[in-house]
Amino acid sequence: MNEWEWQLLEDKNSIDHLEISGVEVRTGSRVRLRPRSGGDVMDIALTGQIATIECIEQDYEGKNHVCVVLDNDPGRDLGLLRQPGHRFFFDAEEVEPVAPGETPHTSTAQKPTILVAGIGNIFLGDDAFGVEVVRRLADRKLPECVRVSDFGIRGFDLAYALQDGYETTILVDACPHGQAPGTLYVIEPDLRMLDDPETSQAAVEAHAMNPTNVLRMARAMNIEVKNVLLVGCEPETLGGEEGQMGLSAPVEAALEDAVRLVESVIGKVLNQQ
Repeated sequence: MNEWEWQLLEDKNSIDHLEISGVEVRTGSRVRLRPRSGGDVMDIALTGQIATIECIEQDYEGKNHVCVVLDNDPGRDLGLLRQPGHRFFFDAEEVEPVAPGETPHTSTAQKPTILVAGIGNIFLGDDAFGVEVVRRLADRKLPECVRVSDFGIRGFDLAYALQDGYETTILVDACPHGQAPGTLYVIEPDLRMLDDPETSQAAVEAHAMNPTNVLRMARAMNIEVKNVLLVGCEPETLGGEEGQMGLSAPVEAALEDAVRLVESVIGKVLNQQ
């Protein structure tokens, strides 16, 4: 069943869990796809794929349907954000539970354990520091266990990406720290602040990026936030009220050193794993 057909079903009710082959599955459970023969060509092409349940819903006739996101879909994050084209719907009888720890047999690539996330707004002067650093890192040869991604101002995307279970997340961002513009530093945030009841309800905007709020959002979604490091740069200007394209001279001059610093941090993290 494709997503357009699913939207035609009325009075959908969310289901907390299902029992399939004697195993209880729920949102977040991993299953193997076993589409029935004679069904949709696209569904049949996914036979044997391993996927994660995004939701379980019941149509107006009381029939249960499982919405999944493929484990090896490069656009998996979009599927978890409920974007069309990355979610697939199956009857409960067309999926089977996957044993914990089993990996997709269609992929032999090493699962990334380190996420390097570039953060920043390119229209706000030195706030584009993190974006520029990860752009340069994309051209460097890094271990297969490292994923480098430009999240820009997409806070929700970063929060959902964290549910992939990275052992270490390295945030790259411009952060005022009272030093001379262009100064680089590595900070290990105190993750205990995420559990502070007085501040844990901070809002996360879809088109803004506050790293602390994103981490709080991930924790609120029951996503385990493990080791987090911040590679920061002291900005000279954040664009002011009019905004500004391009980095200041001191921050621009610090970019290559920042790339080498991130590579050094990655090396140290891997030596500790």
